[in-house]
Amino acid sequence: MKFSEMPYQRPDLDAVKQQFADLCARFKAAESYAEARAVFLEEEKLNKHVDTQAQLASVRNTIDTRDTFYDGEMNFWNEAAPQLQECQNAWSRAMLDSPFRADFAAEYGDLMFVNAEIADKAFSPAILDEMAQENKLCTDYGKLIASAQIPFEGGVYTLSQLSPFKNDPDDARRLAAWKAEGAWYKEHQAEFDGIYDKLVHLRDTMGKKLGYEGYTTLGYYRMGRNCYTKADIEKFRAAVVKYLVPLADSIYREQARRLGKQYPMNMADNALMFRSGNPKPAGDADAILRQGKKFYEELSPETGEFFNKMLDDELMDVLSTPGKAGGGYCTGLGDYEMPFIFANFNGTQHDVEVVTHEAGHAFAAYMNRDRIPYSYVWPSMEACEVHSMSMEFFAWPWADGFFGEDARKFRYSHLAGALTFIPYGTMVDHFQHIVYEKPDMTPEERHAEWKKLAAIYQPWMRLDGEIPFYGAGEYWQRQMHIYQSPFYYIDYCLAQTVSLQFWAMLQKDCADAWAHYMAYTKQGGSRTFTELLNHAGLTTPFEESCLRGVCEAAKQWLDGYDLTGLV
Repeated sequence: MKFSEMPYQRPDLDAVKQQFADLCARFKAAESYAEARAVFLEEEKLNKHVDTQAQLASVRNTIDTRDTFYDGEMNFWNEAAPQLQECQNAWSRAMLDSPFRADFAAEYGDLMFVNAEIADKAFSPAILDEMAQENKLCTDYGKLIASAQIPFEGGVYTLSQLSPFKNDPDDARRLAAWKAEGAWYKEHQAEFDGIYDKLVHLRDTMGKKLGYEGYTTLGYYRMGRNCYTKADIEKFRAAVVKYLVPLADSIYREQARRLGKQYPMNMADNALMFRSGNPKPAGDADAILRQGKKFYEELSPETGEFFNKMLDDELMDVLSTPGKAGGGYCTGLGDYEMPFIFANFNGTQHDVEVVTHEAGHAFAAYMNRDRIPYSYVWPSMEACEVHSMSMEFFAWPWADGFFGEDARKFRYSHLAGALTFIPYGTMVDHFQHIVYEKPDMTPEERHAEWKKLAAIYQPWMRLDGEIPFYGAGEYWQRQMHIYQSPFYYIDYCLAQTVSLQFWAMLQKDCADAWAHYMAYTKQGGSRTFTELLNHAGLTTPFEESCLRGVCEAAKQWLDGYDLTGLV
């Protein structure tokens, strides 16, 4: 079914809650595994349907945040979500207490119970009000981002539409674009500060209501961390500073030399990889999608079938349009056993990375679309990001089709970007740990903490106030995950580290690399992150040898890469 034809109907919340309650009661009363399993499958179907309606509302709202109908529906779902969470937790508790637990584990694996125990630690009816307020504040942040109308060179642009100007090879124009964007953020900084301050205190309250010292422990439970701890993240953080920051620093020093700029550079100059301009797609949105079709059809039979289904059923919305929410994502439409991709094409390298990154998520969901339980379609968040970030590297042999004469630029900048991203992403996570350990910090104190971290993780960044907002070291506020998905961002860093393992394999044997990728992907969410890696013959990012190894391989490649003629 095409996306435009998928019907949306707001569910009767009271009726749905009663359905869940009835299923719980029947499940508890079951006298055999067969009877309990039948009720379990009914609950799966109901859960899938409710989630599908929620996702349809959310997707259509993000496609046009000005649509009053779906804006109203999101108000409903923001209120409904905590109540439905309460239903889910009651069901999880019934599963955990079931006399047939061993039978379910034998058929479906024990991970569903491990995750249920974690979910139980992350919820109580006592925090329902706070959860609803949190949802509203996150929606407010998204609306504020989507509302941006930035005057520039006689036109008015959204944040996404301004991006090409921020990468313009002309120094004056590029700097002006960064200043225009920074001025918009600065103009609205009190609103950003206010939303975040309320979110931090709300989350701190939730953590304390559940018996924790603050939000951090609760945040880890809400992210479903089931195989690593805060201590593991701290080890990873130390390895990033030891191995990746020096490598990233050398990349930016070389960039400054290439551009004829003084090191360290400001935000605007850091954004320009080559004096002649950053790599650009060789065609428009339609051309990128056509090349995406070619890439996936030639990569494997499975990816070809998947991408054509996505195109045929209108399951990608990629153009940047007025009123459209920022960013990009992939979500699932359970009733139809299909994913959906949302993006904002803006004429930059990012457009191609969307077709590979978000489609990496979508392909993994497609491969596992009929898994039971429904929660096994997707693994945990960091495991999901491996699918997407690694798929970007698998597209390298097709780079000429995506980028034409800029393909050589692309390969260099893509690898360099992956390496330099990890320190930034780790800094985002480190910042959040500090914030939630000290929830009563003022907005000014939070900005100061970010600047301190920037000196450690981004020594190549000159913070001198030349560019409003950015030059003052306040640019964490543009990172929506900090507001909407606390402690999520480190998942990208862990996944990027794994994706670099795939990149290293690709330099030696493409078929072998793809075999490892499929071995990883076909597991869906049936195992923990570290178990998924082990079963696919990959090293976990928590082993120091992992970052050390990929950095050594990347440095060797970068040092030997022919940049002749690329200025």
